Amino acid sequence: MRQKIVRLTLVAGVLVLALLLLLATCGAGGNGKKGEGGKGDDGPKKPVQTGAGPATQLTVPPAYTTRRGWELINTSPDYAISRTTGRLAYLLRVSDNQYRLETIDSETGKAGWKGENWRPPASKHFPKLLLVTKDDVEYFVTWAYGKVGVNALTPADTIVSLDVYNATDGSRQRIEVPWNSAPTVDTSGPGILISDGRTNSVLVDPASGRITKIAPTALKYPKDCPSCRQLTEVFGLTTKGLLVSGAREFWVQGGWFSRNIAPKGTDRSSGIPTTVAPGWVLAKWQLAKGQKRAATHDLWAVHDAETGKPVATVECHKVAIKPGQYPQAVMSPSRTYLVAGNLAFDLETKKGFCLEATDGSKPLTLVSVTDEGIAYGATPGRNAADVLAGRGRPVQVEVTSGVPEALPANVRLPATEAAAGVGVFRWTDELDRLHLLGYPRADR
Repeated sequence: MRQKIVRLTLVAGVLVLALLLLLATCGAGGNGKKGEGGKGDDGPKKPVQTGAGPATQLTVPPAYTTRRGWELINTSPDYAISRTTGRLAYLLRVSDNQYRLETIDSETGKAGWKGENWRPPASKHFPKLLLVTKDDVEYFVTWAYGKVGVNALTPADTIVSLDVYNATDGSRQRIEVPWNSAPTVDTSGPGILISDGRTNSVLVDPASGRITKIAPTALKYPKDCPSCRQLTEVFGLTTKGLLVSGAREFWVQGGWFSRNIAPKGTDRSSGIPTTVAPGWVLAKWQLAKGQKRAATHDLWAVHDAETGKPVATVECHKVAIKPGQYPQAVMSPSRTYLVAGNLAFDLETKKGFCLEATDGSKPLTLVSVTDEGIAYGATPGRNAADVLAGRGRPVQVEVTSGVPEALPANVRLPATEAAAGVGVFRWTDELDRLHLLGYPRADR
């Protein structure tokens, strides 16, 4: 009997020892170890490497593989990718009214720096997230518009709240701009432009935080241009000053004037800017009277934002109904290619492509383009948001050939591609949580 008790005791001891060893092994996996993302640790997490890739396995274009990559769950709709550091920034909701900006390496998924929690003036919705470059330094910019306090009663009590983070180290500055109407915020130029969609605007320097108010009288209207004073809109920012649009012509404040840089074969007083991208302006022009296709086609041109000179042009069918908003320009990581709607431009060879049927039917909406000149989109596509939500028939297009290639109907398209060749995909699950997934190209 005594021997039996001793044996049972020994067995129990061995089991306890085994359990302790198992717990120690699990503890080394990063749940509490410094530098591996344990509880209470703000250090970067090691990238998750699994043979099966991210847990969510979307059907993607053949250029990408789901066997490797990373996944973020329950993030903000907006994200931004730094070209110089490779960091992808996104927002997390940490409570009902607080948010935090976090970053990962867009190639490996490894966690980077993260900001402090803060409460924006409009706390019910995710703040917007943008990227701006000033003097070759990149900044992530979050912005929200709302009341200063809970007792705000007048428009004077509303602000645009900006948090500007250095993309390299995450250092932050808070900037608050009094604003009494719904704002638009643009960062395609060398600064942060806040506008009311008309002639009132403010410039914010992301480096110093300096705020400069631009009065409508300072827009420097070109001489002998009555249409410039009709439907006037501050449209963007260039290194030379504000880009301003009138009813039929556009100009840079104190700089170039569209009438003087109109593409050959166009009506010089018909230019309308439709979208801007860092360093570029996409504009629509009417063909000059007497041109063969003046009644059926418009000419689209990408202009150098600094000089106004057209760099690449293409003719495309006129639309039957003017859109409420023109498609936004999207660029490849190296900024060699630019796409917008059914237009694509190779800025290196200075060529433009109109991706449509010969009769102008089957509208195509492109949403992303790679450094290899492969653009992704869908037909018919009402806008980029619809295409990225999975609506329409997905296609891929080699820009220089202009021939769309149909993809399987269930394919998800990349919203963008990072410089490391990682496609960023969006997906919303049954719990209405947004997933951001990074799938690398299969040849890397």
